[in-house]
Amino acid sequence: QVQLLESGGGLVQTGGSLRLSCRASGDTFSRYVMAWFRQPPGEEREFVASINRDGSNTFYADSVKGRFTISRDNTKNTGFLQMNNLKPQDTANYSCAADLHGRHPFDYWGQGTQVTVSS
Repeated sequence: QVQLLESGGGLVQTGGSLRLSCRASGDTFSRYVMAWFRQPPGEEREFVASINRDGSNTFYADSVKGRFTISRDNTKNTGFLQMNNLKPQDTANYSCAADLHGRHPFDYWGQGTQVTVSS
């Protein structure tokens, strides 16, 4: 099974950018569909973006479309979420997830990394 570790969160001003990373270990990363989810304070977890095994297909929540980009480098066992033009409503704990079949609920999750966008 795969283990996931996120990094790259932090505090940023409105309009700023952050790049999250998700490092995979324990299994061949390219076997898994990867996704990012987030959980805003006091709210339920929500889907952000997903990417297929070879990176050729991506899917985004409407709330982040055009601002966030999901990608992966299977040679480095790492996935990414580039977040541009951040807004206060993007404040959340961001987690990466992996699943062999890409079906919800995803089987494997990281611990999460906090992103805070100040107004």
